[in-house]
Amino acid sequence: MAGDTGKGTTAAPRTGRLTAELRGFREVQRLAYACAEAVAAQLRPGVTEREAARMQREWLRGHGVRDWFHLPFAWFGDRTAFAGFRVPLQFFPTNRALEPGMPFILDMAPVYRGYAADIGYSGSLGLNPVQDRLMSDLRAHRELILRQVRERRPLREIYENVDRLMVRQGYANRHRAYPFGVIAHKIGRVRERRWSPTVFGFGTQSLKGLVGDALHGHREGWSPLWSPYRFSDHAPQPGMWAVEPHLGFRGTGAKFEEILVVTDSRDPEESAFWLDDDLPHVRRWAEEGAA
Repeated sequence: MAGDTGKGTTAAPRTGRLTAELRGFREVQRLAYACAEAVAAQLRPGVTEREAARMQREWLRGHGVRDWFHLPFAWFGDRTAFAGFRVPLQFFPTNRALEPGMPFILDMAPVYRGYAADIGYSGSLGLNPVQDRLMSDLRAHRELILRQVRERRPLREIYENVDRLMVRQGYANRHRAYPFGVIAHKIGRVRERRWSPTVFGFGTQSLKGLVGDALHGHREGWSPLWSPYRFSDHAPQPGMWAVEPHLGFRGTGAKFEEILVVTDSRDPEESAFWLDDDLPHVRRWAEEGAA
């Protein structure tokens, strides 16, 4: 069944209160978005993806981050649409330099006080009307995803409906280029350590948790990866999901990434909700609606 583009609600849980655990996840997500905005404000012509990734690492470490779900990424120009990406190594930052009018995406997944977040921030160095349009059109995807998760549709079906919406909008699905084609993945608590190594850019503690979820889910018939494949053909599993619909159009890409909370509540509003509505892309849409 195809999805529709009607507006849905992104309200917080009906109680209006977050548990201590949810406040912990919200804190690290807000920290990551603060980093993205701070680094974006410092970007200038000639800055490379590697330098932008390092700026994110240094900012977060300066604010107490010692571990990662994955190290920061930065993509400039047509790399925001993953143009020509075929192997995972192509996701890592390069010496591509930023130019006036060029789109960029900053993506980071810090762990702070034992809580993980994974965020994506899209912008451009000066005006870029194409990316502006992509960002505006992402609003319908955020609404569609929340509504259909609350309806408890299978994750695979929701993925397909996101695809259909992109086609109607005239865009290409670029999250399909990620490993396993995921639009989202589960995240959770991470055991705090003074130092945690990384493997291929991913924190070992977070990888252990994801593998543990995969093994546990396999036994129970669900997956921590939200993909277009059969292993995601199940109802939304309670937990924290980092969701990242990624649109592409003629060498320009844009996405957001943020935490969707899924619970086992029978109350529709509390069965699923975005963890935080005070985020850059949500504020942007509010301003567009008020204009």
